[in-house]
Amino acid sequence: MAQAARTQRNLLALLNSDGQSHPVENTLAVTTLVLGAIAVLTALSPSLHLVSSWVGLIGIGTGLWGQFISSTTGERFLFIIGLGAAALGFYIGLAHGGLFGGVIG
Repeated sequence: MAQAARTQRNLLALLNSDGQSHPVENTLAVTTLVLGAIAVLTALSPSLHLVSSWVGLIGIGTGLWGQFISSTTGERFLFIIGLGAAALGFYIGLAHGGLFGGVIG
């Protein structure tokens, strides 16, 4: 009965709720979250539209792949938050000038 009363309170315990280690999925989840934060923060400045659109696009790709291979609900939660932020930054970056921003065309 001592096993049932034991609780872990750290981020990896939330991400690895099935008791197994998922280093690839956890890395992708945190990477998607960081890329989404960068995309949203750089989208606040119209002059950084190249950064926000490219980082957002990479964050969307990373998040979609991670969502495809994720194993636990905690990982999926971080993926959805990161995907939403990356998509928001991507779309605002597109509205401010796009992926190429006048470099091509």
